[in-house]
Amino acid sequence: MTRMSATDAAVQVMLDEGVEIVFGIPGAAILPLYKSLLKSGKIRHYSVRHEEGGTHAADGYARATGKVGVMLGTSGPAGTNMITGLYTATADSIPIICITGQSPTNVQHKEAFQAVDIVSCATPVTKWSVMVKEPAQMPWVFREAFRIAQDGRPGAVLIDLPLDVQRGMVEYDAALTTPLARTKPEPSIAAIDRALDMLLAAERPLLMLGGGVISANASAAFRKLAEYLNVPVTITLMGKGGFPEDHPLYAGIAGIQTQTRYGNQIFLESDLVLAIGARFAERHTGDLAVYRGERKFIQIDIDSKQIGRVFEPDLGIVADAALAIQALLERAHTRSGQPSTTWTQHVNDLRTTLERRMDFDETPIKPPRVFQEVNAYFDRDTVFVTAIGLYQIWSGQFQHSYQPRHYMVCGQAGPLGWEVSACTGVKLGRPDKQVVAVVGDYSFQFLIEEVAVAVQYRIPFVIVMINNGYMGLIRQAELPYEMNYAVDLAYTDGNDDGLLAEMELGIDHVKAMEAMGGLGRKVERPEDIRPALEWATSTSNTQRLPVLVEVMVEREANAAMGPAINAIKEFEPLPERGPAVVVHS
Repeated sequence: MTRMSATDAAVQVMLDEGVEIVFGIPGAAILPLYKSLLKSGKIRHYSVRHEEGGTHAADGYARATGKVGVMLGTSGPAGTNMITGLYTATADSIPIICITGQSPTNVQHKEAFQAVDIVSCATPVTKWSVMVKEPAQMPWVFREAFRIAQDGRPGAVLIDLPLDVQRGMVEYDAALTTPLARTKPEPSIAAIDRALDMLLAAERPLLMLGGGVISANASAAFRKLAEYLNVPVTITLMGKGGFPEDHPLYAGIAGIQTQTRYGNQIFLESDLVLAIGARFAERHTGDLAVYRGERKFIQIDIDSKQIGRVFEPDLGIVADAALAIQALLERAHTRSGQPSTTWTQHVNDLRTTLERRMDFDETPIKPPRVFQEVNAYFDRDTVFVTAIGLYQIWSGQFQHSYQPRHYMVCGQAGPLGWEVSACTGVKLGRPDKQVVAVVGDYSFQFLIEEVAVAVQYRIPFVIVMINNGYMGLIRQAELPYEMNYAVDLAYTDGNDDGLLAEMELGIDHVKAMEAMGGLGRKVERPEDIRPALEWATSTSNTQRLPVLVEVMVEREANAAMGPAINAIKEFEPLPERGPAVVVHS
């Protein structure tokens, strides 16, 4: 065995686990680990501007590559700043590991400088949160962290490293250890046969592709299953890209926010849904009475705790998505029956006749026109990144995606500011891809400083901003509040009447980009969108910089949504206020 520092052993484990990139901010309490990283010379480090931004970059890297993303930080506020990123990754089943420095063990109970119980803080939003208390534990805790982050339903792990533990010595030989085995539950064949019985007996079945299929790298197998059975496929938001949106069996996306008009109609006409790797989030299901209706549900998930969590399925199967799809395909080959082609033809007819309008020529620009231009200009291999707000809802409704790991969205947690940091991680993970962020003006400002990271390291990507000038989603008419917090309010100058005046939440985003070394261009007419996209991609790729295209859209534009899924039979393009259609059960 070789005698080495505990942090040298930790770095050896990271290398053996395939870590090539880490994000971080150096600080006193984590410097021993940084020294070991420097000594190794094999792991690239990217200094971020905010620890939350670093966690989102690690998250984006993990989504793009399927590997574990890693973020480093010092003690105290570094760890608390990571909480949002840990929560986001765990909520969306993304494997990341955050490593924090900590005060020496002998002073933690004395309110030492930046000594916070980060393990307790992180426990609710991670799969595992642990402090290494002995140097000899270091390599084994790191091995377990990589296993847990990827095992079963993936998620986030936090490792807290006291300074005295980092400085300790251990006996360790990297050649004698390997990554720990991960569990992949196999499905019950009896349950798979029952699922096929129900599927083949249905007149209008659907296969539902959730994010778990993409995490399991099983999208190609899922497509083979759908094609063999000739069953239409609906996707969830986290499953977007897992099935080509121009495939004859594509049945759109159902939901109350991110949905397609034909996707809701097809779902409402279905009589059975076989869902794999989908957690039935409330912004997908809406009113459960409408969502469930008279149709039957088969739920397949790797996490036993997900089965029946939202509602009781007619059949639940605990299994790894890839193994379940493989079993379904193998057992399907032993069957003679197939669902009716009448249903698949009807689905195709709905998809081609219930498209929503996007070709608006008006000024101010209507948001669907932006996505029409984005869909037309960028090719099928482009990777898109978006976060939360009206712009993300429009993206889910209008934007097209064709390949797994080509549409990244922070689905459950929805932290504003996620996109730019995530783009940095995505581009580093997939340097061969054109990466495009779809952002809102307000979200962009949350972690705007992370643009400087992409500039510093010459990480090129395009940012398409949908700017309606204020917090559009918050002022929706369907929200039962009289106060409009979409704008800042200030007392009018020189008046004593106590009246409040509006102040727009304005910022010159192009100048902000330029101040950090990036570039930007503002667009106010629909015919100028395409030239701006051409300029942005060319400039970003040749100068290796993040480049912004800021598209000014009408302030009052809204998105079609309501409390329950609905076919939106009479489409009203973007009413000024309120949902396009509201359906009550």
